[in-house]
Amino acid sequence: MSSALMNTYKRLDVTFSHGEGPWLIDSDGRRYLDAIAGIGVNSLGHAHPAVSEAVAAQASKLVHTSNLYRVELQEQLAQRLSQVSGLSRSFIGNSGAEANEAAIKLARLYGHQRDIQNPAIVVMEHAFHGRTMATLTASGSRKIQAGFEPLVAGFIRAPFGDAEAVRTIAENNHSVAAVLVEPIQGEGGINLPPPGYLAELRSICDERGWLLMFDEVQCGNCRTGSWYACQGEAVIPDVITTAKALANGVPIGACMAGGAAAEVFQAGHHGSTYGGNPLACAAALAVIETMEAEGIADHAAARGQQILDGFRDRLAGVNGIREIRGRGMMLGIELAQPCGDLVGAALAQGLLINVTAGNVIRMLPPLILNASEADQLVDGVCSVVSEFLQQDAPARASA
Repeated sequence: MSSALMNTYKRLDVTFSHGEGPWLIDSDGRRYLDAIAGIGVNSLGHAHPAVSEAVAAQASKLVHTSNLYRVELQEQLAQRLSQVSGLSRSFIGNSGAEANEAAIKLARLYGHQRDIQNPAIVVMEHAFHGRTMATLTASGSRKIQAGFEPLVAGFIRAPFGDAEAVRTIAENNHSVAAVLVEPIQGEGGINLPPPGYLAELRSICDERGWLLMFDEVQCGNCRTGSWYACQGEAVIPDVITTAKALANGVPIGACMAGGAAAEVFQAGHHGSTYGGNPLACAAALAVIETMEAEGIADHAAARGQQILDGFRDRLAGVNGIREIRGRGMMLGIELAQPCGDLVGAALAQGLLINVTAGNVIRMLPPLILNASEADQLVDGVCSVVSEFLQQDAPARASA
């Protein structure tokens, strides 16, 4: 591995040369079933023809001009995002962290416009919103915050899934301007909220005049069986942030807003040099068109249920399994012990998975998996998990 790179990642010792749909091929020609999809990015798989053709065609014409000028493809993308989200305006950036930074700035500006001197945002325990200074502060992980103090002020933390805790904050703090929450927590361990939680947050925000902001960077773009996870519960927020799968690997992010939130930013309040350039927008438009044309949301719901049922059937009663959970193609298996070693074990078996929160096997497969590939995923994961737990059984018994 190159010593010229800063030591910011603990990379696995494998290099991929190319991909085909849900498969990656390494430099030695070995094939791997990709069940993490670039951390939820390659939802249409690798080298998808429609996206590849759109990127190649646009790169041969125009890559970048800046936002000093109109960008036709950016305007088209904003219109398409409005259609799929129900929110009227978008700011286009380069990543999920940037989209969340935009949302945080928007909420603060909204608060100041309502004469709140020091606007605060309610955020959740175990949340993950990015690694910029504001977004890592908003995140609920001490691990990613440690060493970067002083953190950014203006965040109030509540337990995820506990609407009553947010009501208590509302009764005791009059500086709140917004709530920022992931409808399903990804990095936090594929945590699903209880039924009615999002709707209750909507009611609280309406009562208090707060903005309700959903971070759908990981759970959006058809992953959970609807364009955005909040739509599965029929809850309309004021702001949705998205990124990851939006351009299938080309860096992009968007902060979408509706109602009063859509009018908060004015010229000069926010910006991005690269954000919304023609290349990224061409890729994103191709992704949206493909997802709609191929019914990807419905496919993700059906295939995700197949995988979830497979895990629950194969791992039923296995000692060491705490919970199997998920929605659509956002899946987690929580073990009773740390299981980071499973990543390497799965790699050796030609399967790419991820472990988050220390003991949760996280899977974000490409949404294009067919039934046979879904079965292969179930077989591969259940095999490595069972072997791992059997090897560790004596240690658990003596503990």
